[in-house]
Amino acid sequence: MRLSTVKARFGNRQGRTDGGKGRFFRKSLIMIFIVSGIPGLIMGALVYWIAGGRVESELLQLHYGQIEQRSQNIDDQLSNLELLLSHWAFDNKFDYSLNGFDFVRNFERTQDITRTLIAMQGSNALVKKAELYVGGSSTVLFNPEYTVLDNKTTSGMYDKLIHGKNVTYWTQWSFDAAHPNTKDLTLIHHIPGGSLHPFGVLVFRFDNDKIANMLKTMTPYDEGETFVLQNAGELYVSSAGSASNSPFVTALREKIASLGAPKGSFFLDYQGKTYTVSYGSLSRIADDWTYVSASPITSIISPVVFISKVIITVSLIALLLAALLSWLASRSIYLPVKRLVTLLGGHANWAGRVDEFTVIEKQWRDLHTESLELNTKLKEQLPHVKDSFLHQLLQGYLNEYSEEDLLSRMERFKWDVRHRHYTVLYVQLVGMTNLDGTFRHGDEGLVTFAAVNMIKELAAQHFEQCDTLNFHDLTAGLLLITPENQSVVDDFEIFSEELTQYINRILKMHVTIAISRPVTHISDVPLAFDRTKQAVSYRNFENVNQIIDMEKDHLNGDDASEPQYPFALERELIQALRTGREEEAHDMLASFLDALSGKGAKEIDVQQGMLHLLGNVQHAIMVSGINPNRLFKGANLYEQLSQIREPRRILEWFKIKVLAPFQQELSGRSDAQVKRMIEQAMIYLQQNYRKDISLDNCADHTGTNPFFLSKTFKQVTGKNFIDYLTELRMDKAKELLRESEIKICDVADQVGYQHSYFNRIFKKLEGMTPTRYRELSRST
Repeated sequence: MRLSTVKARFGNRQGRTDGGKGRFFRKSLIMIFIVSGIPGLIMGALVYWIAGGRVESELLQLHYGQIEQRSQNIDDQLSNLELLLSHWAFDNKFDYSLNGFDFVRNFERTQDITRTLIAMQGSNALVKKAELYVGGSSTVLFNPEYTVLDNKTTSGMYDKLIHGKNVTYWTQWSFDAAHPNTKDLTLIHHIPGGSLHPFGVLVFRFDNDKIANMLKTMTPYDEGETFVLQNAGELYVSSAGSASNSPFVTALREKIASLGAPKGSFFLDYQGKTYTVSYGSLSRIADDWTYVSASPITSIISPVVFISKVIITVSLIALLLAALLSWLASRSIYLPVKRLVTLLGGHANWAGRVDEFTVIEKQWRDLHTESLELNTKLKEQLPHVKDSFLHQLLQGYLNEYSEEDLLSRMERFKWDVRHRHYTVLYVQLVGMTNLDGTFRHGDEGLVTFAAVNMIKELAAQHFEQCDTLNFHDLTAGLLLITPENQSVVDDFEIFSEELTQYINRILKMHVTIAISRPVTHISDVPLAFDRTKQAVSYRNFENVNQIIDMEKDHLNGDDASEPQYPFALERELIQALRTGREEEAHDMLASFLDALSGKGAKEIDVQQGMLHLLGNVQHAIMVSGINPNRLFKGANLYEQLSQIREPRRILEWFKIKVLAPFQQELSGRSDAQVKRMIEQAMIYLQQNYRKDISLDNCADHTGTNPFFLSKTFKQVTGKNFIDYLTELRMDKAKELLRESEIKICDVADQVGYQHSYFNRIFKKLEGMTPTRYRELSRST
């Protein structure tokens, strides 16, 4: 703002000073301008006249060449599609065995055909859908998934394709009986390839928009028309969506028919515009197509218009430059006359109505006032600059600076840092979800702002130099600078207690305060800050006030009091997820979190446990055949979960972000009756795993055949029947080894194994004997 003011004042000075110049200055300025400007205008006019016509002719020739080249590219693309479809039609996946094939019983080949069609569909961007139609007594359609056609209208529509005039041909076909006018450009090939009696077809349905975009490459302008038509058929495709009987298209077709040549170019006047038209042929299977590209000549020669404008612009710039040079030359000639007034910055004119020294004095007073205002603004902005510096210091962005550089910078910010100790406090608020509606999700910044104000007020009462940082996520930092020979331990305790009471009473929340060890160098402050943040993660997960003094507290924890990971609850949770028992899965999740956060668990233990559960749930999702990246839309769930510190919010987040998408996906993929059957089988296994049970026993119990049970069991649970039974028995065995004193042989008997076989399979799966496993579980 001040710089613009000074520029404006300087411009005003110049204007008023120039206003006092005499006739000599004006006459010299006009003469120099004429001498320097007229030649430039003459040269610009000559260049415009000479270049215009030739450039226009060259552009038209270039346009015709580009259309021919791009039409060849389109011809190549269509030929590649024909070769691709012919290649697949002769593949052994589509041989005579498909005629009368039972696609339901042989679902593995059905899935293979579906995957092949998906690969064909993705092999070219123009292909909207790859389909396989098999006629006969039981009509089947893959589009690309398996579908039984009960509708005679749909079957008849595809039967007509089998009876096409050629083995491979192009057509425009309506695949929706309800909308017969909606047609897709389609490439058909009879199957089996080379057969005289085909019973099915492979179909490439093309995306009309992409075909239109491909045709637009021949006319890269907003106006005009590009289309292709079959010489001996009704096939017609337009890039602009124009109908084949539209007036403009009709005019183009009549003109091309009158010329009688297979390719060429001409000009067409239509509705007051002149179009340049190029046409030619595309060789297709069993027939030829004709392409037509019509563009307004104004669009093609727009570069000529642009060049003309550039020439005119350059000429005008040259004229302005001549004016500027004329003014500079005149100013140099007249410089001795006005130098004194210009240097003094006066507003006086030649009439002498304003005193130059009065103007100079006024200018000095104005500048002095501006200087005072800038100093005032600097003082106002200094706290913000200090906060920015502290953020960079604590985050480690200033590690490349030496200790002396840091001391100097802090002294410039008005800190007293010589012979001082530095202590970092990290404050974390907890319990926001337990306020019965006082604050809502999203109010973290507001709550943190209120807490930071309290911290600033209390710290100013207890410490001489202190600066508070707001991290806006229910956490705050405090840097204390204290004399090196003064103990402030008591002050820390009093401050922490008062801050805890204020936050409890006013914000109705609990607080965790971590106090670092004092450091003597500023360069050690970032490390102290990182260790203090880590210390907070070792707080008890219970919703209580906690003060962690790193001078006194040991953060390694007591191994005897470490909470045990609830493996059984995790297994039941994943089982409920796989079988679609939504409410039971939610109950298991709540029980899992309760078990994990009990017995004096630390925050870091709970977070690590929930992250481990998240990994196992994602593994179960992958085993179920679902891609987690697609299911969760690429979200970084681990990062999101690691930012949540309260049980209720962890539970809510896990239900909404993890369980709900998986349950929704699973419910859409698995039939309810099949899931109930597999759930019944799993319950049967859990109740009878001690007995000698088999796949046949379980199939009899569920009322199905062993083959179907084996396949569906793998599909729903992601595990083979025997693998699931073995894992269930091993989990029960490990539980008995950890929590009981019964003999190894009795453990084997209780999980349905003979003693010797139990030892072998346990060592194979766990990498150790049962006895060794019991010893290790007791020593942790």
